[in-house]
Parts: sequence; structure tokens; C-alpha cells
Amino acid sequence: MIDLTVNPSIRDKNIQRCREKGILLPTFQQMKHPHTIPESIKKKLSHTGLWDVNPINLFRIHWHNEPKEYGGGIGKVNYLEFPRELTGSRARILALVGKWFPTGAHKVGATYGCLAPALVTGRFDSTTQKAVWPSTGNYCRGGAYNSALLACDSIAILPEQMSRERFEWLKTMAGEVIATPGCESNVKEIFDKCWELRKTRGDDIVIFNQFEEFGNYLWHYEVTGSAVQEVLESLSNAESSSALKTVNLAGFVSSTGSAGTIAAGDRLKQLYPYSKIVAAEALQCPTLLRNGFGAHRIEGIGDKHVPWIHNVKNTDFIAAIDDQDCMDLLRLFNEEAGKEYLVSIGVPESFVQSLHLVGISGMGNLLASIKFAKYYELTDEEVVVTILTDSMELYKSRVQELREQFGPFTKQDAAKVHHHSLLRQGIENVLELGYYDRLRIHNLKYFTWIEQQGKSLQELNDQWYRKDYWTSIQQLTPKIDELIEQFNRGIQQS
Repeated sequence: MIDLTVNPSIRDKNIQRCREKGILLPTFQQMKHPHTIPESIKKKLSHTGLWDVNPINLFRIHWHNEPKEYGGGIGKVNYLEFPRELTGSRARILALVGKWFPTGAHKVGATYGCLAPALVTGRFDSTTQKAVWPSTGNYCRGGAYNSALLACDSIAILPEQMSRERFEWLKTMAGEVIATPGCESNVKEIFDKCWELRKTRGDDIVIFNQFEEFGNYLWHYEVTGSAVQEVLESLSNAESSSALKTVNLAGFVSSTGSAGTIAAGDRLKQLYPYSKIVAAEALQCPTLLRNGFGAHRIEGIGDKHVPWIHNVKNTDFIAAIDDQDCMDLLRLFNEEAGKEYLVSIGVPESFVQSLHLVGISGMGNLLASIKFAKYYELTDEEVVVTILTDSMELYKSRVQELREQFGPFTKQDAAKVHHHSLLRQGIENVLELGYYDRLRIHNLKYFTWIEQQGKSLQELNDQWYRKDYWTSIQQLTPKIDELIEQFNRGIQQS
């Protein structure tokens, strides 16, 4: 799980480094409720750019950043509601927006959830060791960024077929960038590189593997789960005078990826017991749906294995998305002819102008939300919530590649894509999970984590059979915050 045993000598070295660099660490409580951040820090943020390599931006690791590139304050949770004219779904589909995190993606939060406990306990020596961030895209970007903010060196690992924008930015941020063979499906190749680094670099590195680090799970359980809760409560308050007294959360939808984001569903199901947790994946690599394999173009979600930190027993539904639908939506949402078409059929122009907030994995999450809503015949009294991990900031080159490959995108093309990829999205390639369906998926962890990665068979069984396994992780936040506060007091001592 998360080792909170303190190594005082290394922790003191980390405190000294942070004191020299003027670094303070936010607590989980402050990331959940950023209005509690001290006014002195808010004042500094008011004249700091969102992407600036400035340690004050650690206090922007939350969902409440004012949507501004420079000097933004703290506001409400950033989210979109997709119009029914676009989705064809009766249910309301909401999506939290990840663009307004530093680095333009919410993975910066997951990396902080892994790095901060290691810093404040002394499990990681920021003065001598390099932080290694194995990833299918955004996680290594967030890790390299947080490492830079915390004045420690980093190594980013990601597949060679990820977008050009990712590599160009990483070269400016990480101490070292390693491209592994393949695309976002080739996770084992990333793991193999980690084993190679362990053998060749030894104690000079600490690997923060998002697929096994429970700091990733815990950050989303606490911070993303609380952000969704806040949105739902605000909707309930706004509509209290109408027939709809309380917003009915039908489901939380997330691509499986590293199983960090989907952990928010564990919190939401505790708050809304009748809600479902929906795992989305690429049809071209149907790992959960069919124990399948393959390659796909929904960048950054990672697959061909079940992450160690995925609470499979609490997952209710699988929705597999055809990556061609995502590529088609990429053009519908970003080509001028596509946007003009959407306005012509009644999609509000203000919403159309916000479609740049939807990255490729966000498009996959939207399509999975539509499938889920249609499968359960959800009505306009029910809400589905999903996540926009990142935005088009990282995929502009993909649009140009599609233009070069297929030619201009016309209004007729836009109509075809809208009807085929959105309105015709149906209930094929989905699975409502029963007990033994979940157990089948959970058992897939054995081949990756026990046979390949050396995890404990006892812990694998504990994840399924021990009733307090996941709740014991969820209860670690107060202890971590206490350690962070102690660490900050050490920094502030003269």
C-alpha cells in the first residue's frame, strides 16, 4: 500500500532542499477545498502563469482553478454539460475539465499523490535520487513537472507513438526522456524499461509506477471524487425549487488507464449507493471486456493488463469504444465545418467554442457515457459524470495528420460523423458485470503483477477477499496530511 514509515535523515534533507527553494506542500484537504489555501499563497498565484515552473503552482493542483492561462484565482469546479442535441442521450452527461490544471491535464494531481508521501516520509531523496515516471502519456508529463517544481531530477518514460506535442514539451522539463516501443497499448514495454533501470541505476532512482502506486488511487478518491460531489450538490441546490429535488447520479464513467481516475467512483458510490462505476476501454484492445489485446489510437489510457490499484470488485460495467469514432469526433469537434454543422443543428455556439477542452480520451469517455445511458434507458432525471483528462492542446498535430491522410472535412462529413459516432452509439460491446465477471477481471492481475512484477499473491487475494483492504487505503489521508503539515513546519523553521 502506501508506506508512511518515516526515514528522519532523508526527510530532513528534503526539508532543507525545500527550505532553500522556498517550497511548501499542499495537503489533500487543501486540494479538495482550495478556498482554504492561505491568502498569502493565493496572492502569489494571482501573478503566476498556470504552466510556470514555479513551486507556488503546487497549490494549483485541484479542479477549481479559474480558467485562465495567467494569474487565475480559485473558483468553482470546472465542468461541461454536453447538450442533448449533440449526444442524443436523454440523460444529462457532465464532464470535469482537466485543461485548467498545470500541464493541462489532471494527471499532475496523481503524480503529486505519489510523490508527496515519499518526500515527507523520506522514502525518496530529492537531493540525490531521480524520480522515474513510467506512463502512456500525461502521467509522465505531470511527474516531470512536479519534479521540476520540487527541485528534483526526473526521467519520463512513454511509448514512442504518443503525440509529438508530448515529446516536445517533455524535452524542456524532464532530465531524461525515454521512448519505449509501440503505442499506448504497450504497457509491458514500459514495465520492462523500469526493470532495466532498476538493474542499471540501482539506488540512484525511485520509480513511481502509476499502475501500482496507491497515491494515484488515493488522490482521485479524495480530490476528484470530492470535485464531482461538489458539482452534484451545486446542481441539487440550483434546482431545489424545481421538480428535481436531488440530482440522481446514475453512473461515473472513466477509462481504466492506470485505474487512478476510476477510484473517484469508489467515493461516489459511498455517497450515492445506487450509482454505477463504468470502466471504458478501446474496442481494439478489449482487455476487460474479452481478455483481449491489440493496439489503438485513444491516446494515454494504457491497457493489455489490469492495474494493481484497480478496485475491480467495485466496478459495475464495461464499455468498449471504437477508436475510429474518437478519430472522427476529433475532426467534428475541431474542424470549422464540424463546428458550423453543430451550431446549425441547435448545439449552442458557446458550447461549440468550448469543444477544444475535450481531448481524445475525453471523447472516448463521452461515448462510453452515451452507451451506459442507453443501456440502462436513463431519463432526463438522471446524471452521468465523466472526465476530460486533457484538452486539444496536446493533439493539434493529430488533426493535421488526419487532414493530410483523408483530405478536407466538409459539412456533409460532419453530419455523417454526428449521426454515426454519437446519435447511433448503441449498446454493443458493453458488459454489465456480475460477481464472476468481476472475479475474472480481477484474476487477470495475477499474470502481470505476480508472475511479471513480483507482487504478493496474499495481497492479490486480500484485494478481493479482505473487506477492509480498500477502506484502509482510503483512510490514510489524515495521516498523510499530518506528515505534510509537519514537513511544512520544518521548512518554515529558521
